[in-house]
Amino acid sequence: MTKTLRFALAAPLALALAACGTGAEETGAIEGEAIAAIPAPEGTEWRSTATMTEDGGTLVGNPDAPLKLIEYGSLTCPTCARFSMEGGEPLLEYVDSGVVSFELRQFAIHGPLDLLLQRMTQCGPDEAVIPLSDQVWANYESIMEPIQTNQAAFEAAMQRPMEERFVVAAEQMGYLDFFASRGISEDQGRACLADVASLEQMADYTQRYSSEFNITGTPTFKLNGRDVDANTWAALEPILQRAGAR
Repeated sequence: MTKTLRFALAAPLALALAACGTGAEETGAIEGEAIAAIPAPEGTEWRSTATMTEDGGTLVGNPDAPLKLIEYGSLTCPTCARFSMEGGEPLLEYVDSGVVSFELRQFAIHGPLDLLLQRMTQCGPDEAVIPLSDQVWANYESIMEPIQTNQAAFEAAMQRPMEERFVVAAEQMGYLDFFASRGISEDQGRACLADVASLEQMADYTQRYSSEFNITGTPTFKLNGRDVDANTWAALEPILQRAGAR
């Protein structure tokens, strides 16, 4: 087990929700004229074009879009859930124009539970990662309820061997059933959660986001590499529009 993964697993389950919504400070707005739409290849739509990036994120849309939006988000963050519910579909409409691409980089700010949910959302094809993440956020209260009422069972599962602990936790908390009803079979989910190398890689990315990109809270947004002072759709959409998205 890597040092990074040991650190992530040691994160307290008394979730530090104060860390949610502490986005970075703006370091310069992007201003520009309206950018003409860029059609997707014939027979496709940009929102259905998804790839994993070298920085561990899932990018949806035109990979050459002039406006590149990145969200560092946690699946256990209520502010991220609010953004998903209010801004998920409107943002995809901008993605469909080909002018904006959207990359979700999952930030395991709350340790083992984030890693479990993140691994499950990445258990299927690339194009399913963001829809599954949105499903977690849409069901935020029911996702969090088992961990809040049965924390001892989760902590006990985390004491098992690495290849077992996330599988047992997901089974006990009902997460295998949740994802099975959304296209990730139980056998598929078990295999993904027993994949220690992938869990280590996810923990390494979170550590990198913190150390290299100075990410300290979720959601944090960057537009064309610049920090954006927004953590709601109402605040973010005008920033996209001023940058040329219409």
